[in-house]
Parts: sequence; structure tokens; C-alpha cells
Amino acid sequence: MTTTQPHRAHLITGGFPAGSSAGHDHDFARLRLLALLAEQDIQASVANDFADIARWLPVSRLLITYVAGPYPDAAQCAAIEGWLRAGGHWLGLHGTSGGRAERVEGQRQRRTVKMAHHALLGGFFLTHPPFCAFRVDVADPDHPITQGLGSGFTVADEPYFVELQAPASARILLTATYGPDVVSPSLTALYGADTSLLPDGATRVLGYTTPVGTGGVTYIALGHCHTPATSAAPTVERGPWDNPAFTRLLRNAIRFAMGG
Repeated sequence: MTTTQPHRAHLITGGFPAGSSAGHDHDFARLRLLALLAEQDIQASVANDFADIARWLPVSRLLITYVAGPYPDAAQCAAIEGWLRAGGHWLGLHGTSGGRAERVEGQRQRRTVKMAHHALLGGFFLTHPPFCAFRVDVADPDHPITQGLGSGFTVADEPYFVELQAPASARILLTATYGPDVVSPSLTALYGADTSLLPDGATRVLGYTTPVGTGGVTYIALGHCHTPATSAAPTVERGPWDNPAFTRLLRNAIRFAMGG
């Protein structure tokens, strides 16, 4: 493997199928993430999916993914894992914990299919109720990624239900307790149970980091944005991206991943 460059990132933003927005404003997210990288003088390459990931990993220290549908196949997962173990860091945002979905008889919503990238990322997306405002609690105020966030913040976003794949090794950074008004009636029909709940039966994980070899993975479930051109919604919605706490969270995560 080529020596990992200390100040270079590879950014993947895109929907599925190719050219589809899949309900997200990927252009906006791409520009904001590139601007945050530029703030820290980090050069970046960009892509819309994982097709050529093996070409860019050897010259990157950081992989950032903001996707709605694209996911790495088994061979690409193997390349990412080898790169992580050699010191790379994967910052997965929002829909990165999703991927391929299948129809379930009698249900309008589709069920996410658990695949190799979920084990590597450490998170598996189940569903999300409608976009709303909710409080995000900082579960680990001592971690570099959560510095400056205080005890938590309120954000308008999609309230994700994410199942941890390796809870014993994950360092939980962010959580939320959505309350009785934020529910998914089809969850049990789709998956049999709500496996995103922590043992207290109320709290869900929205951010964590976990080591992989000499590198690691950070996942943050926040980040939805859309426009009328990219979704059926009649308005522009950039909820978390207009929130200073989310911007600080991303800055911290990038700095942490780059070893700063």
C-alpha cells in the first residue's frame, strides 16, 4: 500500500441509482464538506459512489461518506478494512448506515438488508420517522469530537434508528431519547423488534467512534438536507447544516480523524 498522505481526504457523496438524488441534496452536502476540509488545508478527491475506492484510499488519510443508497461491495469493504487497519479513518455520515433495501409484503416502507459494510461501519440503519426537531445529548463530553458542544443541542433532522453492530467496542458520543411522539409504526413488521434501543429501552445512539487496527471509524447519523429538486418536499431544508453545533461536530470529527 502506498504511504498514507497526512493531509488528504476522499469524499463520496451521491444517491442510487447513479445520478439520482435519492431524496437528498448531495451537491450542497458536498460543497459544505469540501469547505470544512479546506478550512483545515486538507486536499480532497471526490466521487459519487464506491466504484473506484481502491484507487483513492492509498493516498488518503480520511474517507468521508454522505450517501443515500451507494454502499461498498465485499471487495471494496475488504479494501476499506485493510486501509483502516493501516491507519486510515472513515467518517460516515447520515445515510451511510443504509444501503440496499428490499420490499416487505404488506408494508409501504422497505427493509434495509444487512450487509458487509454495516459490520465494518458498526451501524445498521433501520428506519426514521418524519423530519422533526429533537435534542441530541452528548454522551461523552471528554472526547475530542464532542468538544464545545456542552451537554447537547437541539437540531431539526431525520430521527434515525440505528442498530449498533459491535456495542462493546463502540465509544458512544451522541444519543437521543425521542419520546412518545417520534415513533415508527412499521418497525416491528419490518424487523421484528426495535434493535436500535439501548438497554434502558429509551435511548438511541446517533454518533460513535470505534477503533479498527491502527485506524478507526466514526459514524454520525445527523445530516439530512433536501430541496424541491431533490425530493418531493416543496421547501428547502438544511436543518442540521444551518446548526452551528453540527458544524462544530463535523470540524471536530475531521480534525480527530486527521490526527489533530
